[in-house]
Amino acid sequence: MMFERFAPDARTVVAHAQDHARRLGHQYIGCEHLLLALVSTDQPASAVLREHGVTSARVEEEIVRQLGLGPGSLLFGSLNRDALASIGIDLDTVRARIEESFGPEALVRAGRTVHEGGHRSRLSPWRAVPPGLTRHLRRRRPTGQKVLTGPASAAGGRYQAAGAPQGHIPFAPRAKETLADSVREAEARHDAYIGAEHLALGLITRAAGPVPSLLSALGASGPALRAAILDRYRPAG
Repeated sequence: MMFERFAPDARTVVAHAQDHARRLGHQYIGCEHLLLALVSTDQPASAVLREHGVTSARVEEEIVRQLGLGPGSLLFGSLNRDALASIGIDLDTVRARIEESFGPEALVRAGRTVHEGGHRSRLSPWRAVPPGLTRHLRRRRPTGQKVLTGPASAAGGRYQAAGAPQGHIPFAPRAKETLADSVREAEARHDAYIGAEHLALGLITRAAGPVPSLLSALGASGPALRAAILDRYRPAG
């Protein structure tokens, strides 16, 4: 379990997840941003997701619909917008009233407090791993392995929030758990690296958080996606 085992494609996904979070005006990097970055790559696991209707355009649309743009998205991310609307609760109206009463930065402050618990994360896109793995960060990377960052437009999309957050953006707890799950997925398959397929498996097997809701809204089944990804990576013969 060491960060140096993250393959270039997996590192690119993590880096682009931060870019998506910043572009959407979110104050954190969550599983939804990892999913959006993942489906935008040219890896086989990403192709499987797109074949099942989980495309970058549709994922982004659902993220904005369910979580919204800009500050406060972390506080509303675990809520079922449609279910609340069915009983007369409009999250956009709730958001507007909070900001009207407590100021435009109220949700930013509340979201940061809930997420960080009063402590600022030291994680960066290249160190988004469980604490137990960080001691391996300074070890030499495998010879010849280069980190791919992709073109600047790789993390683009339809939506652009006004006043994107500046500086460091912390990873949400579930995103860090997903990265740990990807390590376990690689170990279970006896792979000597952590690639996009392991990130995909870690994401789609989550039982809580925004990813199950996003997949459900897109008509995709986590178990079916997992089976298809495993089949795509099954050795020939």
